Amino acid sequence: MRKIITFLIIFYSGVLIAQEKQISQTKYFDFIKVEANVRILPLTKEVKGKVIYSFEILRQTDTLFIDGRKMQFRELMLNSEPVEFFSDTGGLYVVADFLPSKNNQLELKYETNPQSGMYFINWEFPDIEETEKQVWTQGQGKYTSTWLPSFDDMEEKAEFDLSFEFPSGYELISNGVLKNTVPLNDSLTLWEYDMDQPMSSYLVGMAAGKYTSNDLVAETGDKIQLFYRPKDSLLFEPTYRHSVKIFDFLEKEIGVPYPWKNYKQVPVLDFLYAGMENTGTTIFSRSLMTDSTGYKDRNYVNVNAHELAHQWFGNLITEKNGKHHWLHEGFATYYALLAEKEIFGEDYYYWKLFETAEKLKELSDSGKGEALLNPKATSLTFYQKGAWVLHILRDKIGDDAFRKGMKKYLELYSFKNVETSNFIAEMELASGMDLNEFVKDWLEQSAFKATEALESLKKSDFIIDYLSVAALRETPLDQKYEMLEQALQFPVNDYIGQEVVLQLAGLETDLANQLYKKAFETNNVFVRQAIAMSMERIPQGLKNDFESLLKDDSYLTKEGALYKLWEQFPQERADYLEQTSKLIGFYDKNIRMLWLTLNLVTPEFEPEKTNSYFDELVGYTTPWRPFQVRENAFGYLYQIGAFNRESLESLIKGTHHHTYSFRNFCRQLLTELLANEQYRKELTELSQAMSEKETVFLRSKING
Repeated sequence: MRKIITFLIIFYSGVLIAQEKQISQTKYFDFIKVEANVRILPLTKEVKGKVIYSFEILRQTDTLFIDGRKMQFRELMLNSEPVEFFSDTGGLYVVADFLPSKNNQLELKYETNPQSGMYFINWEFPDIEETEKQVWTQGQGKYTSTWLPSFDDMEEKAEFDLSFEFPSGYELISNGVLKNTVPLNDSLTLWEYDMDQPMSSYLVGMAAGKYTSNDLVAETGDKIQLFYRPKDSLLFEPTYRHSVKIFDFLEKEIGVPYPWKNYKQVPVLDFLYAGMENTGTTIFSRSLMTDSTGYKDRNYVNVNAHELAHQWFGNLITEKNGKHHWLHEGFATYYALLAEKEIFGEDYYYWKLFETAEKLKELSDSGKGEALLNPKATSLTFYQKGAWVLHILRDKIGDDAFRKGMKKYLELYSFKNVETSNFIAEMELASGMDLNEFVKDWLEQSAFKATEALESLKKSDFIIDYLSVAALRETPLDQKYEMLEQALQFPVNDYIGQEVVLQLAGLETDLANQLYKKAFETNNVFVRQAIAMSMERIPQGLKNDFESLLKDDSYLTKEGALYKLWEQFPQERADYLEQTSKLIGFYDKNIRMLWLTLNLVTPEFEPEKTNSYFDELVGYTTPWRPFQVRENAFGYLYQIGAFNRESLESLIKGTHHHTYSFRNFCRQLLTELLANEQYRKELTELSQAMSEKETVFLRSKING
């Protein structure tokens, strides 16, 4: 009995101690290496594994905590001896007399069904193509511990050597160098990955699916492995365009060699964000893959450069806490913009800075400005204001000092955790300047220094020219005609040309039409795109010009032109639909969805195919489809009031999707449908026919 009481005392005191130490456990332990074998069972959404931790004990304590959410642990061995332990929904508590020492090992086995952090895409649909089935992880936000017992504290860095058991016939990609693949049996393959440098747990990542890859080599000899599904082979070049150039540029510009053994990029279905910078292994949204036409409208270049920059800023050196989050996101945003400047030119660079300055000024003027060192700041602040800080700092201290300070900062704190003061100190040393006032104005002040930003922007002749045209927005057309005409002279600037067109919106005069004619004749894809998006009424004299937009090399232009022509010239709807019947558009099938919808409300065009076209539109809502496609289809069905039972059921299932933006879209749309008496009746019937888990949100609205 005394032994039991003693253990209970240790147990409960251990809980309290461990909970206190979850934030500061690095004072007591230093984990050196994590060796894990992870078996992933996608059909049952289970993970089973064995982990060996090598660590040092820095100070005496009696409890070791490892993050592992909703996991079952067994067979714990501390230095080859059984050890007392207990767990809760947050993780594992190991109770022992931990004395300062080196070369300690903790070994354990675990099982879990991850509810987040690891995502099993489409394994519940046995009849769909294998290429639509994937597993991938997203660790940022402390989610690696949902599938691998690890450390939510970013200050705990360790070398992760991971092996995975996964169904045969798929590729599995993870951090580090692939050392071996071993068929374990007819249905299971072992993938062994090795790293040789430490990183924070949130940067552990994996993705598995039907992939192939092309290998490229940077100037320095670094291997760049670019993955894609075989069915997406035609999208490979435009998607990954400039990848080597970006890699080479960042290595030279940053001044510190790429810090990891290799670099991989993997597109996945239904990803939560645009991309994630797992160490040496960027995972990004499949929606960013594009063909050459889509490349002009939306491409992967910025995300490509942003996630690569994180390999230095965030991965090589890591913030100590959220107060210094801009050291990750502001830096990655800035260096991505520099890479884009190298590719798209200086006008692009200043235009992007101008756009974000406008947003930051608007936020600041509304009284909602945020200090960069506010740990609860929004993405606009961490990313864009952070990039602006680096731009202004570089202006202030000069290129040479900026590069020198950045190089020293990275070298001094490699594989360590940093605060903003560490970075500023290196910039002061490199420049010989006191940056206290700079820190107060740009990092600690919530207001955005718009006047100083504008002065910096005016170092660009393009920005000066743009602002002179933008200043004419309230000027009558007859008084600014010559200036606008001059702005459309060859070679027209993309952004100034668009500004001219936007100033013509709503004007239906001969002067406006003359300028529109000139804008059409520039043959600038972005100027013509602005016409398609902003022209309110198509004059008869410009009808042929507007129709030519259907052939432009831009999916945004084609989409805008098709709708406006269909709307304003009903007698020619059949012709417009015939011309665009083969177009698909972006990943979300923007043109195809519009075409199907216009077809359904144009009964005189191909009436014999109406049912098949409706079935196609509804088919895009099915749960195995990418959420971007489903969302677009739901939107069009809502516009024409054409939800049927199948699409309503899919919408209900969407209210619990793992992607927050899509889940919230479905919930909002469902709420709006419930306001319609007929839809409410159908939805109520469905709530009784579907499972309780699927209809939790719907029932709350019906009964609320």
